[in-house]
Amino acid sequence: MKNYIYLLAASILLLSSCTKNSLSDGSKTIKFWHFWSEPSQKQALKDIVAEFEKQEHCKVELTDLSWNDGKTKLLAAFNSNTAPDIIELGSDWVAQFSSAGVLQELPKDSIFSKFAEFSQPPAMWKGKVYAYPWNVDTRVMFCNNELLKKAGITSIPTNTIELITACEKLQSIEGIYPFGANGDDRHRLYKKILPFFWSNGGDVMDANGKLTLNSAENIQGLNTYITLSRMGLIETQRQLDVSFVQGKVGFWFSGGWLMTKIAAGNPSLDYSVALVPGMKSSGVSFAGGEYIALSAKGTNQELAAKFAKYITDGKTTLEFCKRVPEVGFPADKRYFSDNYFKQVKNRSIFAEQLTKARMTPVHPKWLEIEVLLENAVVEALYGRKSAANALNDAQAEAVGRYQ
Repeated sequence: MKNYIYLLAASILLLSSCTKNSLSDGSKTIKFWHFWSEPSQKQALKDIVAEFEKQEHCKVELTDLSWNDGKTKLLAAFNSNTAPDIIELGSDWVAQFSSAGVLQELPKDSIFSKFAEFSQPPAMWKGKVYAYPWNVDTRVMFCNNELLKKAGITSIPTNTIELITACEKLQSIEGIYPFGANGDDRHRLYKKILPFFWSNGGDVMDANGKLTLNSAENIQGLNTYITLSRMGLIETQRQLDVSFVQGKVGFWFSGGWLMTKIAAGNPSLDYSVALVPGMKSSGVSFAGGEYIALSAKGTNQELAAKFAKYITDGKTTLEFCKRVPEVGFPADKRYFSDNYFKQVKNRSIFAEQLTKARMTPVHPKWLEIEVLLENAVVEALYGRKSAANALNDAQAEAVGRYQ
């Protein structure tokens, strides 16, 4: 009996030693750099990752980055061949990294097809997949119901003609602004102007990648935005969110984070959310999202690929959304109509808007083109150039540099 106990104890010690060594030697360890740096976000992600570690008997080393310098750190890591196995990328960054050849190609299979159609193009470069969409969200139109009632507006505008008419009525109320218009606000302004292009049948480039910043549809879309801005408050997104919470803005296009700000700063505010108004067609809103990509020189590609599939799985991402509301929605379109989102106030409107939303155009130099577009909008918004001249100049400069 004693010999049996000794053998059993020795076996347990041996098994424990093997398990410990398998984790300590690095063969079952992968590194994941992400941007969820707030304490509650980090804990939620850590808990979700812990489940994968349990399933695969591995270790995932988490490193959180900031939006201020995270991209710089990623570029430096790739340039020095010290990039982690797995990285989180914003939707407007993927093309820059995939076109540089530093990301591992992923299979374009049934797993990829489950992601929302609008989220797929940013994940691809020259017909190949280099990232998996993780989470997505969009902007909708926030409406101050109390101001609308005072102005005699009985229905929410569904197109820009109705929106302009409603804003004209709101002008009769002193001390408020009918419309919130993003002004000079880097990396945010373009997200407000693109929906006016898209909803009017325009785009910043055609199907062949040819730049079309100054199309007739875009010029008309910008002029509509300018018309609304003349009846509103031109400010940064942050300040316009504050002004809406204070009850000083009638209509304002913003994201789910604004509901959190309203709940904290003015819970009695009578407001509603609605789909983005259309122009020539249904209103198309801007969608943002995060992606998961693998380094082409990762040390454990097989395990990293398993993690990418796990973390972007709709069920996994839904749990992340529940823990961290600002995550938005799983990129897996099957979860847009999940009961959880139906139970959260106004989220069903966001889910519906996601069916009429688009993402950043796919171009390796998009971030540079974005600057030219935003500069053009600012010039037109403040009356220094006409919409046509501003977009013509931006088109000429963009073609000269990046076409």
